[in-house]
Amino acid sequence: MREVFQQEMREVQERLVEIAGLVAESIEKATRAFNESDVTLAEEVIADDPRIDDATVTLDELAITILARQQPVARDLRIVVSALRISASLERMGDISRHIAQLARYRFPDKVVPKSLRGTFSEMGRLDVEIARRLTDLLLTEDPEIAEEILAEDDKVDALHLQVFDKVLGETWKGEAVATVDATLASRYHERFADHAVSIAKKVKYLATGDWAPDQSS
Repeated sequence: MREVFQQEMREVQERLVEIAGLVAESIEKATRAFNESDVTLAEEVIADDPRIDDATVTLDELAITILARQQPVARDLRIVVSALRISASLERMGDISRHIAQLARYRFPDKVVPKSLRGTFSEMGRLDVEIARRLTDLLLTEDPEIAEEILAEDDKVDALHLQVFDKVLGETWKGEAVATVDATLASRYHERFADHAVSIAKKVKYLATGDWAPDQSS
């Protein structure tokens, strides 16, 4: 029974890494679709989102089965419970990728944001992609240093998010109402994507080190 339990615990980690990889692929395509007005990529992201949803449901079912049959305690229990919460965050990250892609599809063939903000959004997208890739590595290795790197990258996304708001609320902003709403929504999506990664990073760091930092990103 112990061997079966250990195999199931390994499967939990493997499934988390798999889902994180799907999320990383999704945000990479979504940000490219957004920045390049690529409707084909946008459609791919939207069509592939159910894969992330299905993978998280499968993981959740496995975790619940472990809780019911194996009754884990101590660190094993924390791992299983954390896996349920992490899968929920990954599922939301996939949804956010879909939202970004939907904006690109709605505005095609035009770009979502005006020229004055495109550099800012290009950098936000690059950071989100980098965060997603590092998150996959973190779930594979549980390396606390990678968790710290994710937190540092999130700070950069937050700063860019504030820049967008400063721009659209400034006196020199000439964008129409639709452009203002699109920029505000898109900036919020990019910022929330990184926030969910931070939430996961804090949970993994706690499991690896025992040091808990309150999660204020939700």
